[in-house]
Amino acid sequence: MRHKDVTQQWSRREDMALVTDFYELTMLSGYLQHGLAEQRVAFEYFFRTLPPHNGFVLTAGLEQFLNYLETLHFTAQDIAYLDSLKVFNKNTLQYLAHFKPDVEVLAVPEGTPVFPHEPILRLSGPLPHVQLIETFLLNALNYQSLIATKTARICLATQGEPVLEFGLRRAQGPDGGLSGSRAAFIGGAQATSNVLAGRLYGIPVRGTHAHSWVMSFPSEKEAFTAFADTFPQGCVLLVDTYNTLKSGVPNAIQVLKSRPHIDPAIRIDSGDLAKLSKAAHRMFAQAGMPQVRIVGTNDLDEDLIADLKRQGAKINTWAVGTHLITSKDHPALDGVYKLVAMQKNGQWVPRIKLSANPEKGTDPGLKRPLRCYNGDGQPLGDIMISENESPPTGPDLLSVDRRYLYQKRKLSNVSRVEDLLQPVFRRQKRLARAPTLPEIRNHAQSCLASFPEEYLRLRNPEIYWLGLSETLAKIKTNVLDEL
Repeated sequence: MRHKDVTQQWSRREDMALVTDFYELTMLSGYLQHGLAEQRVAFEYFFRTLPPHNGFVLTAGLEQFLNYLETLHFTAQDIAYLDSLKVFNKNTLQYLAHFKPDVEVLAVPEGTPVFPHEPILRLSGPLPHVQLIETFLLNALNYQSLIATKTARICLATQGEPVLEFGLRRAQGPDGGLSGSRAAFIGGAQATSNVLAGRLYGIPVRGTHAHSWVMSFPSEKEAFTAFADTFPQGCVLLVDTYNTLKSGVPNAIQVLKSRPHIDPAIRIDSGDLAKLSKAAHRMFAQAGMPQVRIVGTNDLDEDLIADLKRQGAKINTWAVGTHLITSKDHPALDGVYKLVAMQKNGQWVPRIKLSANPEKGTDPGLKRPLRCYNGDGQPLGDIMISENESPPTGPDLLSVDRRYLYQKRKLSNVSRVEDLLQPVFRRQKRLARAPTLPEIRNHAQSCLASFPEEYLRLRNPEIYWLGLSETLAKIKTNVLDEL
């Protein structure tokens, strides 16, 4: 069976309808009781702020959400459980028993870099339908986007050297480990230690051995010999169980030099990784094996990797676990799902959320984010336009700051404008073939490669421009004036 078919089977569980917050169901029941069952609305998913020191977020999780939409329904067991809560009336339970999501979804392609307050998905349809799916959407996209972004930063730090995702044992449960492995692959990891992710998603699987392997044999050399003879393909010897330079590396050299059919590779999991890797490489080179692959582990993240690179560490493969799979320095993306428009007499009426915290305010109405590129294919900035507005043309495009509506910026030398939101789902069906995971990964890597380096810096990246068209700025001003 092809990997993509297995993936869809895994994602299309029959018992996902109750993966929701309770208030989604109570609001749905209230909408039905107050005559809002047919009220058409539009919601947008976006995030408010970038994780610290990040210049972008890489979207991930869309495919899981679309698989959920395709199969979403309430089973008889679901209805029986909801009935037992003694909260919902018979009309609500009957409505849910026949529920199929009648929504239209526009989305930014998975693996695309996006920025604060930029619509990543727009969903429209009857209010109860669009409201109900909020929780699963946020759960599917917030975490995976966070991990894909973290992995992309780690890959930027390694400067093209392979990154292996080794995070399963520290992941937020088995489900988090699985979706995290998928997101890490989109972000640039070349392989995972998660065997189930390998089977379901077709991600290459990698692993070495633990210290317990070495400790289980009478001597370190015997342990290395046994492992090399058992697994000559992909043999990586862990050299820091006892003493990295006095015992581990010398024993590894003896075992590997006598087996020229094995590509020499070691792993260092403790101590000063820069100092030890340089010394180990020197010892292997003196033994005639300068091509040795040195895998570095031990609580790595992008900052430590960048420091090790600056110190000339001879690590050339980076296995990253806890900091990657949990995004340990910033473990949650503040993605939100907000009402932006309601239909009245067949016309869309903009809606806005205001807050005492200005960053929590929204931009009203249906809108589309456009990415503007120069002649070299590099993004210059994004402009959000109104749904009914024609995309701007010309080499110089003017847009308005979304918070400070009196400020404007001109993007010069614009060669091409790309509409980021694409129709992907309507009437319980996808509108196009689901991309494979390698295709999503390739798209992500291609997008990142097109961005100027200043937006990809690990510290103090340049702030990417996201503005409103003058038409959309006027709509926002009018809505604010009415309020």
